[in-house]
Amino acid sequence: METELKASFIELRKALFQLNEKDASLLSTAQALLRWHDAHQFCSRSGQPTKKNMAGSKRVCPSNKIIYYPQMAPVVITLVSDGTQCLLARQSSFPKGMYSALAGFCDIGESLEEAVRREVAEEVGLEVERLQYSASQHWPFPNSSLMIACHATVKPGQTEIQVNLRELEAAAWFSHDEVATALRRNNPYTQQQNGTFPFWLPPKLAIAHQLIKEWVEKPTCSALPA
Repeated sequence: METELKASFIELRKALFQLNEKDASLLSTAQALLRWHDAHQFCSRSGQPTKKNMAGSKRVCPSNKIIYYPQMAPVVITLVSDGTQCLLARQSSFPKGMYSALAGFCDIGESLEEAVRREVAEEVGLEVERLQYSASQHWPFPNSSLMIACHATVKPGQTEIQVNLRELEAAAWFSHDEVATALRRNNPYTQQQNGTFPFWLPPKLAIAHQLIKEWVEKPTCSALPA
């Protein structure tokens, strides 16, 4: 197929960042639905095969009429600031040099505000004082997530980071100028002479990029009490 079309297959995660917003959204939805259908071919109560409807938006067990709907796991993604700097982190699975906002799944029974406070405390040992909702985005990984983006500020004078190395590889405060420069960087994958990679940020279509760009354009934006 690659030869006939004079093209090549690439990993879906990379493909999403090479498409326009509309096409990326369609591909994200399609991938999430295909994986959900593959994982829900049998009823968890009767053990019988389920059948999908014509639209592919749900599955039904013929024996007990239970309807199964696709689910999304809520994930809070938070850009933490102390008013003049923002905190960015990286996991060992990230491409070399890339830093992003903190993120984590909401636990059962948690509000979004509680999830933000817990994730920030668990990953970097900081206490959130105020937070503000920004936007949301569907993300098909690991198994269909709803990314809920927020800005958060920490309590004055409490900026010492305690990195949870079970969750993160590194975390650091970055100045407005450092982040603005990273946003303008065209080719972050270029290895430097000392063998390291420059500090860079998630691609434009990622909601983390939108969060960071918002902070650069208005770093002192107010947030609501958490």
